[in-house]
Amino acid sequence: MFEIYDVAIIPLILGLVELFKRGGLPDKFSPFVAVFFGLLAGIFYFDAPIKEGIIVGLMLGLSATGLYSGTKNIVKSDSK
Repeated sequence: MFEIYDVAIIPLILGLVELFKRGGLPDKFSPFVAVFFGLLAGIFYFDAPIKEGIIVGLMLGLSATGLYSGTKNIVKSDSK
């Protein structure tokens, strides 16, 4: 079901969220958009039962959110 190369979906989710933010989405809603896109990927991209797709989708969306906030915190702390 979930292969290691499927982790490449996480940067794709980050890119989609960034597009929405540049389109006017407030920053506080970006985690919700990331989880939404993760759920879509989990349900429609993976050939798995719906329950497994939802779990994988949540994992992808939350991973994208954590990657974004972790990178943002590191960059912010380096610039001080």
